[in-house]
Amino acid sequence: MAATVRRQRPRRLACWALMAVLLADLLALSDTLAVMSVDLGSESMKVAIVKPGVPMEIVLNKESRRKTPVTVTLKENERFFGDSAASMAIKNPKATLRYFQHLLGKQENNPHVALYRARFPEHELGFDPQRQTVYFQISPQLQFSPEEVLSMLLNYSRSLAEDFAEQPIKDAVITVPAFFNQAERRAVLQAARMAGLKVLQLINDNTATALSYGVFRRKDINSTAQNIMFYDMGSGSTVCTIVTYQTVKTKDAGMQPQLQIRGVGFDRTLGGLEMELRLREHLAGIFNEQRKGQRAKDVRENPRAMAKLLREANRLKTILSANADHMAQIEGLMDDVDFKAKVTRAEFEELCADLFERVPGPVQQALQSAEMKLDEIEQVILVGGATRVPRVQEVLLKAVGKEELGKNINADEAAAVGAVYQAAALSKAFKVKPFVVRDAVIYPILVEFTREVEEEPGVRSLKHNKRVLFGRMGPYPQRKVITFNRYNHDFDFHINYGDLGFLGPEDLRVFGSQNLTTVKLKGVGESFRKYPDYESKGIKAHFNLDESGVLSLDRVEAVFETLVEDSPEEESTLTKLGNTISSLFGGGTTQDTKENGTDTVQEEEEGPAEGSKAEPGEQAELREEAEAPTEDTSPPPPPEPKGDAAPEGEEAAEKDNGEKPEAQKPSEKGEAGAEGVPPAPEEEKKQKPARKQRMVEEIGVELVVLDLPDLRQDELARSAQKLQDLTLRDLEKQEREKAANSLEAFIFETQDKLYQPEYQEVSTEEQREDISGRLRAASTWLEDEGFGATTVMLKEKLTELRKLCQGLFFRVEERRKWPERLSALDNLLNHSSMFLTGARLIPEMDQIFTEVEMTTLEKVINETWAWKNATVAEQAKLPATEKPVLLSKDIEAKMMALDREVQYLLNKAKFAKPRPRPKDKNGTRAEPPLNASASDQGDKVIRPAGQTEDAKPISEPEQETRSEPADSEPLELGGPAAESEQKEQPTGQKPTLKNDEL
Repeated sequence: MAATVRRQRPRRLACWALMAVLLADLLALSDTLAVMSVDLGSESMKVAIVKPGVPMEIVLNKESRRKTPVTVTLKENERFFGDSAASMAIKNPKATLRYFQHLLGKQENNPHVALYRARFPEHELGFDPQRQTVYFQISPQLQFSPEEVLSMLLNYSRSLAEDFAEQPIKDAVITVPAFFNQAERRAVLQAARMAGLKVLQLINDNTATALSYGVFRRKDINSTAQNIMFYDMGSGSTVCTIVTYQTVKTKDAGMQPQLQIRGVGFDRTLGGLEMELRLREHLAGIFNEQRKGQRAKDVRENPRAMAKLLREANRLKTILSANADHMAQIEGLMDDVDFKAKVTRAEFEELCADLFERVPGPVQQALQSAEMKLDEIEQVILVGGATRVPRVQEVLLKAVGKEELGKNINADEAAAVGAVYQAAALSKAFKVKPFVVRDAVIYPILVEFTREVEEEPGVRSLKHNKRVLFGRMGPYPQRKVITFNRYNHDFDFHINYGDLGFLGPEDLRVFGSQNLTTVKLKGVGESFRKYPDYESKGIKAHFNLDESGVLSLDRVEAVFETLVEDSPEEESTLTKLGNTISSLFGGGTTQDTKENGTDTVQEEEEGPAEGSKAEPGEQAELREEAEAPTEDTSPPPPPEPKGDAAPEGEEAAEKDNGEKPEAQKPSEKGEAGAEGVPPAPEEEKKQKPARKQRMVEEIGVELVVLDLPDLRQDELARSAQKLQDLTLRDLEKQEREKAANSLEAFIFETQDKLYQPEYQEVSTEEQREDISGRLRAASTWLEDEGFGATTVMLKEKLTELRKLCQGLFFRVEERRKWPERLSALDNLLNHSSMFLTGARLIPEMDQIFTEVEMTTLEKVINETWAWKNATVAEQAKLPATEKPVLLSKDIEAKMMALDREVQYLLNKAKFAKPRPRPKDKNGTRAEPPLNASASDQGDKVIRPAGQTEDAKPISEPEQETRSEPADSEPLELGGPAAESEQKEQPTGQKPTLKNDEL
């Protein structure tokens, strides 16, 4: 027994450890039980949440709408968001900001900044000389960058989600256009950081739409590839995406569906906004023509009038999508002059003729990037609000050559639903069915560096090298390592965009800087001097293109190796014991461990040797160990052409390093350098005394951002604090308005109650006059001084008035409750008396209640009757204006005490053990009474041969007599429970006989 206990102790300890880990995880997840997604469009946004019991639900805003305008109104003392801000666009167009996402990540000389000024001349854009960007100058005291405005909107979206979910939310997935570059994506992340959101991922809106489509059609996805084209024309831009759906084999979950982005084409300015602006210009021209002879000003110079015309143009575009013509009407457009004009669909299509010609452009770009033909596309699905324009559908249908366009997806909410599904998958609080998502790199990224080469003896020159780091349409997220083999001193290299020839000249101007970062390495020479006897394995730079498509340089290391002699006698007993324990718990170096450790890393060497025929633009050799972390079916990429032979021993050494393991390689960072397969047994016997030792030295890195400088930490903290102060100010204002409304409502309601009969019955004329006078004084104070009163003063005034009227309200409330409470008490007393009478009539042999229990119940009944009669009589003597002695809470307490006693006896009756019937002298059971049920008589069974007469029935389990729940269901005789008990009786024993229940 002791040995068994000893064997079980490790298992118990392991169970306790596992429980502790699970408890820690649950505590960590207690604050993150809900996640949200924000589909951030140009004109409107959709917010979705996932929480326990609410799978993927679109959040309703305060106006109970499923989408919210991306509009912010900023005034000196208040802010408005969504529909409230959209309504303020006409009253205060300068302070109402819309389509500000078009300015994210763009410098002042960007063509989009000039386009924004032309579209919205009412906004004053200031210039930030430090970052070369623009900001909104609302007033001399108010100025906000586009990131700060977006942060306000994200914070507002979180408040909507928290109100809908009824719990705090911090984790979010935000959608961004697929054509966003590195600067634009970093700007969105900075805005989210200002708002205090933890961004799980920036997901491309086309990818989110494709994920939503695939999740709800999981059963239709099989091993056969299905190519679907999504054409998304929104308010500000158009994106066409080719997606391939098929099932793939994953390492962890077996065969699972996968979507892969194969091709992407886009037009940054083609969308519904441009159509509305053209309609606005057309309506403005008609209005000016109508007032031509009146010497009136140009309507285009009036920001309020232009805001009205833009709103009417939006309405007109929507109506013309379903009607051939419509009448545009605006009351009081300018100078109290009404505007009315008829616009036909033909006129609208003529205004936007050149826009409709650009509709097939993204389709051709997507096909070229995917290297596919239209015949390979199975279906074209429309997404986005602007695709509802009939002319857009006609041109697109002709361009793709299909019979019809797919409209079997929610064009407005698909991206939000797909993003929130991804949020649930990334969150630790939820478990969803796996769906592999392989997004694609739109803009290639490469590394450029310059080094000296010796083309002829004694003649040295500089050679510029380019190495593609992340190719166009390559999958991400992924990590890559590039190795510089020919540097033993500090040097610089550059991270830039690759070939952007697929962009037109105008798109290149909008794209901005093609240079990303200059990396300056410090400490390379010191590392070589620190390990002079070691062989250099190069300077390794580790790059990461994360789930959000943002590139980062994780670290740069100098790696050195050498062979050291290690005799077996030097290994101590403690070392052997440690190695044994490590091998028992999976700490040994195995092939599986090696594969898992380098699963997602791709290493790229510096390039061909000096004097090779490779040109500067040639891509170096790529050693890829795994394409993606979740798959093992994707074929490896084809080997790329290698340059000429490297200097003697360099490339071979690098190759051997990738094939042979390094057993027990200590390093300063504690990293293992095991790579490749173990050596052959013969080599192991020959080289047993020697082993490889790897040393890794961290290299200092200085990053110089070239495309758009990020906000410094102090500026980021200052912006976050400014936005937090504005939020607190808004909350304080809302609290003050709520307190003022409560005080005003209490005054009016109480003044009205004073003239109601039930209040006049319980109060004297003097009491009502006193209360009325105090209420009038409070109302006068609120009108005269309430505007400048603080929240605390308003709450104190309300508390004072409530205390004054407390006695009056109490007397009225008690009189309202008396009839119901007294009737319930009378019913309970009557039923309790009937129950007690029935209990006393039970025969002595079947009695289950003791005399003490019945006497106790009788005492409680009598005391309750006496209390009720005495209290009601005393209350009848008091005047109605005095404090009552008959209180509803006392009636409820008496009812609870009486009900407790009755329920105790009822529970005892439900679970009481029946007494056995007496036997006669012959050992047979006494005859049942005449009123016995048929089921009781049918309980008799014939004893098997050989069973004695004194065989006892199986005893029933003992029951608790006092602590049974009051609402427990009794078992009916002859029901399923009784039948199961009879079936479970062992053969040869007499079944238990039950008496009739009370």
